[in-house]
Amino acid sequence: MESSDEVVDAILASYEEFQKTLSRVMKEDLGLNAVEFAQEANMPASTLYKIMSGKREPNMKTLRQIVRTIKRLQNSEKGSFIAVIAARPVLDNIRETKKKIGGNLCTIREYSATSIEEAIIAAVKAEREGARALVCAPIVSSTVEKILRIPVATIMPKNSLIEAIERVSKKIG
Repeated sequence: MESSDEVVDAILASYEEFQKTLSRVMKEDLGLNAVEFAQEANMPASTLYKIMSGKREPNMKTLRQIVRTIKRLQNSEKGSFIAVIAARPVLDNIRETKKKIGGNLCTIREYSATSIEEAIIAAVKAEREGARALVCAPIVSSTVEKILRIPVATIMPKNSLIEAIERVSKKIG
């Protein structure tokens, strides 16, 4: 049974069971403490602490956020992906969505952007969704390198997109 399903079952069983299951899933299944999980869930750590200590029952929005975060983190562990941010014509040239690089199977996930702003937003979204690395155009690469914690490679007009993906996959280590 998936951890997210266990949390949902625990919610339906009792509040105490939910607290116990969520704590176990965070620590054992995801390897995160409450502060790290709250950051991944984009919620205040104080909210999560109140829920875990029984001082506050979560509302539906918070429960959805918790379950979605668990699902996203579990899916990102099932196989790494490299995000590619580019205009649709460039993305249409990608023939593979999975590529074996350095003995590891990497998924290539496309993020279409038509402006610098969209590219920056897509980069942050990709990292939040679990991207292990990012490939993007030179016009945004220097900016997103400053705000992301994952390796960034630049698509150079003379090089192929696949070469850029291979370069960034080596940085994942």
